[in-house]
Amino acid sequence: MIKTSLIILTRNEINGLKSQIRKIPFETVDECFAVDFSSTDGTIEFFRQNHIPVIRQTRPGRAQGFIEGAKKAQGEWLIFFSPDGNEDPSDIPELIDLLRSGYDLAIASRFLKQARNEEDDQFFKFRAWANRGFTYLSRLIWGGNITDSINGYRAIKKSVFNKLHLDASGYALEYQMTIRVLKKGYKIGEIPTIEGKRIGGKSGSEAVPTGLLFIYHLVKEIIIGQRF
Repeated sequence: MIKTSLIILTRNEINGLKSQIRKIPFETVDECFAVDFSSTDGTIEFFRQNHIPVIRQTRPGRAQGFIEGAKKAQGEWLIFFSPDGNEDPSDIPELIDLLRSGYDLAIASRFLKQARNEEDDQFFKFRAWANRGFTYLSRLIWGGNITDSINGYRAIKKSVFNKLHLDASGYALEYQMTIRVLKKGYKIGEIPTIEGKRIGGKSGSEAVPTGLLFIYHLVKEIIIGQRF
C-alpha cells in the first residue's frame, strides 16, 4: 500500500536540487516523483540520474504543479516540496506525523515560535507582514488559530485535497487551499520551520501581482461561501 507521496515541484532548480537531494528523507515516504515545468538547466536530467520519475507539467504555474501532482500521486497523503533552499527537507517526517496523528492539512509555519521567515533579517519585511495579514483575515472570517496560511510547504490528505476543487492560479492556490479547509471544518496542524535562503534560480512570485491575486481570491471565497 502506498501511504505517502512526496511531490517535488520544480522549474529550473538544478542548483537547489544538487544542494538538497542528499538531505531529503526518501526513506520516510512510499512514493516520490517530480512535477517539472519546462526546465532547461539540467533539472530533469538530474532527477533521472537519481532515479526519480519526472512528470512533465502541461501548463505553467505553481498551482498547476500542485493539481497535476495530486492527480498523479497514488498515496493517501501528499507532501509538496520545492528544492529551492527555502524549504527544510528535515521537516518532511514532522509533516507526515501531523497527518498520522489525525490532522487533515499540515503546514510548515514560518511564524510560530522557534520558526524563521526568510525576510526576518531584512529591514523592510513587506512580504512577511503581508503574509501575516492574509492569515489574520482568514482566521477572522473562517476561524482557526493558524499562523501561516500561505506557505506552500505542506502536506494534505488526498481525499481532502480532492474535495476542495481548487481553481486558484499561481501562488494563490495554497491560500485558497487553507481557506477551503477552514470552511469545511477540517483539522489544520502546524510545525515551526526555518526558511532558508533561496539557492540559485529566481522566485516566480512577484510581491504586488501576487498580493493582488490573494486579495482577489480572498474576496471570491467570501462571496462563494461553500459553493465549490
